[in-house]
Amino acid sequence: TEDGPDVKLPPVLHIVVVGFHHKKGCQVEFSYPPLLPDESHDSGGLPEQWRYLPFLALPDGAHNYQEDTVYFHLPPLSAEMKCVYGVSCYRQIEAKALKVRLADVTRETVQKSVCVLSRVPLYGLLQAKLQLITHAYFEEKDFSQIDILKELYEHMNGSLRGSTLEGSQVYLGLSPRDLILHFRHKVLILFKLILLEKKVLFYVSPVNRLVGALMTVLSLFPGMIEHGLADSSHYRPKSSLSEEPGGGGAEPAAAVTTHLLKPPSRPSPDSSESDWETLDPSVLEEAAAAAAAGGEKGAEHPETFDPEPGIPITSQPQAVGGQGGVVQGLVSGLEEDRYGLPLPVFTKGYLCLPYMALQQHHLLSDVTVRGFVAGATNILFRQQRHLSDAIVDVEEARIQIQDPELRRLLALTTADLRFADYLLKHVTENREDVFLDGTGWEGGDEWIRAQFTLYLHTLLSSTLHQDSERLLADYGAPFTAAWKITHNYRVWQSNRHQAMTEITPGHPFQGQYSVADVKLRLSHSVQNSERGKKIGNAMMSTSRNVVQTGKAVGQSVGGALTSAKSAMSSWFSTLATPPVAVVMPSPEEGHHQEEQ
Repeated sequence: TEDGPDVKLPPVLHIVVVGFHHKKGCQVEFSYPPLLPDESHDSGGLPEQWRYLPFLALPDGAHNYQEDTVYFHLPPLSAEMKCVYGVSCYRQIEAKALKVRLADVTRETVQKSVCVLSRVPLYGLLQAKLQLITHAYFEEKDFSQIDILKELYEHMNGSLRGSTLEGSQVYLGLSPRDLILHFRHKVLILFKLILLEKKVLFYVSPVNRLVGALMTVLSLFPGMIEHGLADSSHYRPKSSLSEEPGGGGAEPAAAVTTHLLKPPSRPSPDSSESDWETLDPSVLEEAAAAAAAGGEKGAEHPETFDPEPGIPITSQPQAVGGQGGVVQGLVSGLEEDRYGLPLPVFTKGYLCLPYMALQQHHLLSDVTVRGFVAGATNILFRQQRHLSDAIVDVEEARIQIQDPELRRLLALTTADLRFADYLLKHVTENREDVFLDGTGWEGGDEWIRAQFTLYLHTLLSSTLHQDSERLLADYGAPFTAAWKITHNYRVWQSNRHQAMTEITPGHPFQGQYSVADVKLRLSHSVQNSERGKKIGNAMMSTSRNVVQTGKAVGQSVGGALTSAKSAMSSWFSTLATPPVAVVMPSPEEGHHQEEQ
């Protein structure tokens, strides 16, 4: 597929079918065009850089679900290519329902994924088309009928060729409204975490929930999905023993550890998870220790951009296309708009992996990886907490951060809390019916993205202002100091972006403190500490008991008020010190909104 310059490549590179074999595990069963140019459609051969494709397309634990959807990123095969965006639709069907049952189908269910490998990050659009075809392919009940997949390849390339990466089609299926309703003010903490280029791991099952949450957070960064992920998957795969005997590639000379996966000792007839889907924890610990030893020295990534202090390198040439035009960034290498966005976060070894297979676990401790925003469903990823700066439990809407210093950097300022409260009010007050006919704006998905664009524009503008120290205090002085030494900020700051003169510096919600701010801060504190939750429970207990019948009032209210009073006094005495345990527990359901 790489017989010409990148520009001439079709939007869709391959359609691939991955199946689960009871002895061989996940394997490629069909690809069109063939993944290896000189082989047949059903050879099962894979380029070395894409060796994880079967495990990404058919996710870990998929047998627990009838169907699922995966978004994943593959590294480019050549210097001309960029990140390859994968969308996979998984389904399972009872073997007895098949019209044509091959000899190697020995289990009660057949599990397969149909997968699109694309050069364009149109995840939701690809998924919508792919789900229809996957459904039709399974309805045939004869997996040798591959004509439908060839037609899909031709159809997708016909309909996507020349399509621009703008407008709502890029964000199809990604809902910031749902994200804010679920994570509430913590969405802003996630936004800041990624600006700081930290190691962020999202965790939840099934995979469609995982990739939906992760990509929705990224959609809040202007231009990030359209143009910011081009270099987000530049990693080197490791050789492993998980292949068939005799099929192993050469071991890389500079490998830190030899193998992270146990070889399969026996096929497991009772489960579709075989031995190669489990990691030996002792090997993990050794790998982490080895990486930590190397990681200390390599903390300053050798390839990150560090301009000479002082004058910016040059003035960025502007696109003739006006407001919406993008041009190649002189330093970032990404397509940029007039404001220098998207910020080059996912460059120079900072990875975006919406779904990570267990076989990729070594990337978390790879010394060539600066950081990552990654998604996982396997509990082993979550247990290895020391390999991530933050673990985002999507189910519980909780962000777990072990490092007290990082928690201090991410503490939301009063202006930040006003901003988050403003978003939350608009989202909760504008209910679904407003958006049914597409006329809703305030509180809608595009409106939310516009607010985050404003937040980032004003933050960038404030750094250029002569009174920047005062202006940046509203975003959090510790946060902005840490952000200014990140790769993405240094690259952005090295160019002049003329359009920034149009942006008024200063936090959108700067201003004098008021009583409303005290209430907002108190509300935020109550949500975010264990003591605060106890107070909330004590208050609820009080209000329940107050409305009980008269004869029980004396003892009930007395007991409840004592409980509330003791919780309040212990909480206020240590209000100044943030909790050291897991930060930011999940918000109470039906949390009362404080008025601004």
